[in-house]
Amino acid sequence: MTQQMSGGQEAGGRFVRLDDGDVHVMEEGRAGAPAVLLIHGTGASMAWWDPVVAPLAGASRVIRVDLLGHGRSSSPPGGYDIPAQARRVGTLLDRLGAGRVTVIGHSTGGSVATALAEKRPGLVAALALIDSGPSPDAYVDQGLLSRLLLAPLPGRLLWALRTEATVRKAMSSAFTRPVDIPDAIIEATRGMTHRALAATARGSVNYLVQRSLPARLTALGLPVLVIFGADDKRYHSWSAEAYRDVPGARVESLPGVGHTPMIEDPDTTSKLLLDFIAAAQR
Repeated sequence: MTQQMSGGQEAGGRFVRLDDGDVHVMEEGRAGAPAVLLIHGTGASMAWWDPVVAPLAGASRVIRVDLLGHGRSSSPPGGYDIPAQARRVGTLLDRLGAGRVTVIGHSTGGSVATALAEKRPGLVAALALIDSGPSPDAYVDQGLLSRLLLAPLPGRLLWALRTEATVRKAMSSAFTRPVDIPDAIIEATRGMTHRALAATARGSVNYLVQRSLPARLTALGLPVLVIFGADDKRYHSWSAEAYRDVPGARVESLPGVGHTPMIEDPDTTSKLLLDFIAAAQR
């Protein structure tokens, strides 16, 4: 059965002006309730969270953000490293008066979430990481075309020739279960600059090279939930075992699910997140 995704990320969104660009943000759920922040991965946008927002918003103030260079946010000349993105997210939370938040990151968004907790420990109550590779060796090689795409010169040329069909093909490795991807998701990716895409990818690798996510999480001492698709095509699923070294971390493997549990199995993912959020908010 094909999973249907909603493409309606526009309603209720607004922009928050930061020093280096405008950040697209959306808030849903109960005003005054404890806040939950959702951070997407490289080349994605806040719309990737659509299938799980309604359940989460029933009990929380859900905040979604398009990282700079992604979605409808500005695309500045630089500043796509993980700490820079985390700094912006921290400033955004200050502007929103969010207080302490439970932060949920998907893929590269897990690194941004972790960096946010490192830079602003008073802001983060708990961390949930969804298919975030713990270290560089967890990455599954996507082939020559992917490597060329992220290189400076051939990458810019290839990106200039991108079409809906090529973006859909490149995006297919994000899913193991059949998924109907709405046009809005594709257009958000097509709208990115090559600079933003390549620099975000490099920034993600550099952050993990400097120190693995399990080591960083251990140092933080926060409640941690890790959700990983057992059939992820972008990160080796066995790499999720590294998170078991984080004291108290809960690690959940979803059989038959790929890189995007919130899209491929939103019911199970929502339940795991709701249980974790409730425990973190006690």
